[in-house]
Order: sequence, then C-alpha cells, then structure tokens
Amino acid sequence: SHRVRATIDAVAEVGNPTIVATLTVVTALLPMLFVSGLMGPYMAPIPANASAAMVFSFFVAMVIAPWLMLRLARWRRGGGGPDVPHGDDHADGGRLGRIYLRMAAPVIASRRRAWFFLAAVGVATVLACGLFATKGVTVKLLPFDNKSELDVVLDLPRGATLEDTERNLQAIATVAGGLPEVRSQQIYAGTAAPFNFNGLVRHYYLRQAPELGEVQVNLAPKGDRSRSSHAVALDLRQRLAHLSLSAGAVAKVVEVPPGAPVMATLLAEIYGPDVPTRRAVAEKVKGLFAQVPYIVDIDDSYGKAQPRLHVVIDRDKLDYYGVDEAGVRDALRHLLGGMPLGYVHRGDERPPRELVVALSKADRAWSARLLAAVVPASRHSGASGVVALDQLIHVEEEAGSPALYRRDGHYADMVTAELAGAFEAPIYGIFAVDDAIRAADWGALPPPAIAFHGQPTDESRPTLLWDGEWEITYVTFRDMGAAFGVAILGIYILVVAQFGSFRLPLVILTPIPLTLIGIVLGHWLFGAPFTATSMIGFIALAGIIVRNSILLVDFIRHGSAQAAETGQPLRAILLQAGAVRFKPILLTALSAMIGALTILLDPIFQGLAISLLFGLASSTLLTVLVIPAVYVVLRDADSVP
Repeated sequence: SHRVRATIDAVAEVGNPTIVATLTVVTALLPMLFVSGLMGPYMAPIPANASAAMVFSFFVAMVIAPWLMLRLARWRRGGGGPDVPHGDDHADGGRLGRIYLRMAAPVIASRRRAWFFLAAVGVATVLACGLFATKGVTVKLLPFDNKSELDVVLDLPRGATLEDTERNLQAIATVAGGLPEVRSQQIYAGTAAPFNFNGLVRHYYLRQAPELGEVQVNLAPKGDRSRSSHAVALDLRQRLAHLSLSAGAVAKVVEVPPGAPVMATLLAEIYGPDVPTRRAVAEKVKGLFAQVPYIVDIDDSYGKAQPRLHVVIDRDKLDYYGVDEAGVRDALRHLLGGMPLGYVHRGDERPPRELVVALSKADRAWSARLLAAVVPASRHSGASGVVALDQLIHVEEEAGSPALYRRDGHYADMVTAELAGAFEAPIYGIFAVDDAIRAADWGALPPPAIAFHGQPTDESRPTLLWDGEWEITYVTFRDMGAAFGVAILGIYILVVAQFGSFRLPLVILTPIPLTLIGIVLGHWLFGAPFTATSMIGFIALAGIIVRNSILLVDFIRHGSAQAAETGQPLRAILLQAGAVRFKPILLTALSAMIGALTILLDPIFQGLAISLLFGLASSTLLTVLVIPAVYVVLRDADSVP
C-alpha cells in the first residue's frame, strides 16, 4: 500500500546516517569503561548501560516505531499521491522549519556574516571556559551527598585518659545537639563506632585507644529538613571552632563520601632523609595549611609522642633491704594491671569468666599512693618485714618513641586536612599551599620539592607528594580525557567510512566544543562544581551532537546531489536541509533534556543533568547554525557542493 511504501521510504531516508549516528554515541561512551583507579567501578555501569540503551533504541526507532506508525497513526490522502500522515509539510519543515529559516538566513546571507557568526561563537566558547580560570565554576571529583548522618572524630594526645576523651566528647555532643536537624547522637570513647562507609575506608574501626573517640550524629530524614547534610556539617564545624577542648585535641567533622574513598580530602605526604627533617618540614607545612582560610580540620599522622614512665630500680637498695627484684616487678604489675585469681565456670556452655583483683581505674594513676605500696623484705625493714616501693625505685617521665609510618616501603609523614568554605576541591587548596611554600622563609631547613603523582625516587632532600582526593581526581580526569580523545578518533573514523572524505568529518566535529558554552554557564547558574559526572555528560554530548551533525550533513549532501543538475545555490540547499531536520533534531534534544530533569536535584548526578540540559540547549541551537556557516565559509557561496 501507499502507507507501507511511505514508511519504508521514510526509514530508508534516515537509515544510513542514523546507523552511523548511533554508533558515534556508543563510540563516545564505551571508552569510559576503561577508567582506572577507584572511580572505575563507580563509572563503568554508565557507559555500559547507556550504550546498550542506544543500540536497543535504534532497533525500536527503525522497526517498532514505523510499525506502530502504520497501526496507530491517522492518515490522510493529499493530491492523489500516497497516503501521508497529518502534520506539517515535509518540504519546508513546517512551523519550526520556518522559524529556523528566519534565524539561519541572516547568518549565512554572506561569507562575511558567516565568518562573524563563527568568530562570535568561538569567543563565547572561550569566555565560557574562562569561568574555570576565574573560579566562577570550580572543579571537584564528586560533590557532597545528602546523608542522614555525620561523624565528629576526636583525637587527643597519646596518653590522655578515657575520662578526658569522654569529657571532650560530651562537650562536642552538647554543641551538636543545638542543631535543629539533629535527632540523636551516640558517643564512643576509647572504641570505634559501628563503622559505616567512612569507617571502612578510613579505617575508623581500628580506633581502639583511650585517647580516641567519636560522636555519631544522626540527622532528620531528607524530607524533614531544609538544609543538606553538607550545610549542616559546615554549620557544626563553625560551632565547634569556638569550643574549648583539651590541649592538643583535634576534632574533625567527617561526612560520608559519595564515591571513591580517601583517607583525607587534602593529604600531603612528606618524604625526606631522616625523621627530624621530615617532622620539621611537616610542621612547617601544617602552619602553611592554617594560613589558607578554607582549609580546616588540620591534623597529622605522627601526633605527639606518648609520655612514658621509666621505672628505675635501685639495686643497691634491693641488696640493702634484701628485696627480690622479681618481687618489685610483680608488685608493679599487680598494682597497674591486676592479679588474676582463677576462673568462674558459669555452665550452660558459656565460656568461663576470669577473676581478677585490681584497683579501680582512678587508683591506677601514678601517684604517691601507689609508691606507698609495700613488698616483702628480709632485712633492715623492721618488725613488719616489708618495705615501701618508693624506697626501692624512682620514676622518670620521658617522651615515648615517635610514630613511624611507611608507604610502600618509604618512610613518610602525613599532613591531612579537609576543605570547607569558598572552595571545597583539593586542587584549590593545593595551589594555595604551593604558593605559600614558595613564598615562605624556610631558613636553614631545605624547602620541599613538590610532586603531584608518584612517590619520589630521591629521598636525599625533602619532597611533598600530594595525595588524597587529588590522586583520584588526577587519575579519573586523566583517564576520562584519554577516553574523550579515543572517542573523537573513533567518531572521526566512523564518519570517514560513511562519507568517504577526510575533510568532511572535521566539519561534523566542529560543534563539539559548543557544548561547553551551555555546560559551563549551567554550572555557573546553579553554583555547582564541574564534577566527574559533568565530564561524563560532556563526553556523551560529543556523540549526541555529532549525531545531529551527521543527520544534517547527510541531508545537505543529498540536497546537493539533487540540485547539481538544476544549479540550485548553496544557501538554498543549506536552508532547506536545516529547515527539514530542525524539528527532529530539536525534539530529540528536548526529549533528552526532559529525561535529564529527573536527576537535576540529585546531589551526585546534578553535574550530569546540567551538562545534558544546558549543553544540549546550546549545542543543538548552535549546531544547526554553525554547520551551514562552516559550509558557506569553506565553499564558494554561489557554487553547488
């Protein structure tokens, strides 16, 4: 029938360019499967599922959609010709086609105007990207999520008592309880909280010492509060800044990371020839950290050496009083650790419980009372036959051994921090600290060399290696940049195979940078950082926009072939091709933008939504104008291509 023939012709008209266009989108997405590092497993499902969806949608568009058109669409017969569906005239693109003609005709009216338009678009792209340089749009690996929990991690100097830790935790909990979003809290002194994602990746489950503590802060559900958990964390951090804690205490507000885990957002590893040099450089770097206003929660890996009591036994006194040295050691062990007496068997297949005679914790603190304890003596001790410990020993307080850390066999000291305030991505803190390192007066201490990737091979001089979230950011964006390059090369090869030209693919790839205009402006309008998901959207848009370019160029080539015999001018062919393809290109872009709206408010995938929404809006409107303008500039305006 006429309807079947019209449907077959319609599918055949866009068949070849649609196949190539689908393959270009898949080619743009699949290289992201090979992103390495910790972000690889997080990102792999996106290109895999999106590519599968593109292939499936191609078969739906080529097979199911035409069949449904035959069964469900309303048709009319016009002018004795074949049945055609109701709608606008295909020759001029209907109402949207006429709107396009009014926009495009002035742009390609002359080669000079086309040059001016392309130059204006190029300047707009450069100015939009300039927002990265001016920090109007910041760069971050992943934005903060909106969770219903926060942690406040407390570190006291080594040797602090459990009571000191609990006293400080109670003060922190009192401050946190003043936040309207807080529903409950749990305090863990000397032990680790039931670990969440942070506890797993930051090894918080190993925090088992009297000087360590944690406050688990539980917030109201997302729907019952107006502020995100990140905003609550910023508020809590400001309130804790005015809290008076014990000397040397460090309290850190820790949020559950949304993606790839790190020990700290900003992490500086200090390498050097010996311990004193490393510690001196690390202390200097800590001071430079503190000079940057948006670097907070500064800490280090070595802390303060734990104080140690050195018990010295006077052997002359042992001989004088006739005291056995083992008796002195047993007395000290029993006083400070208790004396086991045996076990109580409880039956019911329960394990026995040990019986221990011990002083209370309060009485175990080293004092004159402990020194008054007695041990047996055989002579010069009077009728009692015992002698006090203070007659036999004297105690010296000294600093304990320093903590030593090694990474992959290299000694290193770490300075850690978080970022909050004006900038919350490590790259800005790194630049600020690097500037401060170069401007600082190091005196006799050698200034450290700065490394951004890979441990130093020469440790004869101090070296600062930036790690933490920066390392994951570097690896992720490096691999995604490589994936983008592979995608462009693959798209170029596909287009060359389709059109048999090495120059025409360059015209088709021209609109790819135009997506940056909308992407960067969209992030600026929303005040959102450019994240890894934003980069995914940019790479995906490369395939989508090239698809539009392929469809438009294919129509221009077919129009050129038909007009070669009649001598129809180039501008007429360009306007006709753009008018006919403007409606399907616009509707395709709008459908993708509507889909992106569903994730616009998601804190993790907001960057992807902004890239798709604003990138599609700018690049779609500019592509249908840039491609004709490029044709006019590259070819004689009065000739047929």
